[in-house]
This record gives sequence, C-alpha cells and structure tokens, in this order.
Amino acid sequence: MTAYKSIEDLPSRYQFVHIAARRARKIQNGARPLITIASKKPTRIAEQEVMAGLVAYTAPPLPGQEKGEPAAD
Repeated sequence: MTAYKSIEDLPSRYQFVHIAARRARKIQNGARPLITIASKKPTRIAEQEVMAGLVAYTAPPLPGQEKGEPAAD
C-alpha cells in the first residue's frame, strides 16, 4: 500500500474519489474506521484513510486486458 501525501500524488483525482466513496459507503454501513479523527462524517474519515494509505485498492484491468491482451498504445 502506498501512503499518499496529497491528492496530486494519486494517479488521478477520479481514482481518489472512487476509492474514498466506496470506503465511506462501508463506514456508513457499519465498518469501523481505521483511523481516529475529530470528524464523524464518513466521507471525511474515508478521505483521511485513503490519504494515509490504509485502504487497499487494486485497479481493474483496462478494456482489452481482461484476456491477457496487451494494452494498445
């Protein structure tokens, strides 16, 4: 896992939002937070967890790579 110091360190802002939103949904559904912060908002907690590198994320394969095909350049 990689700890991201800022949102600019992530490959894309969309990826950050996607990861944090999925984690926030889990927190809303009863998952325990991985960190302790002053905020009780699930979205803020999830953002901080992602920035700390506590949320594992595996990127799905790009279209065309599902069957072991190389990516088109």
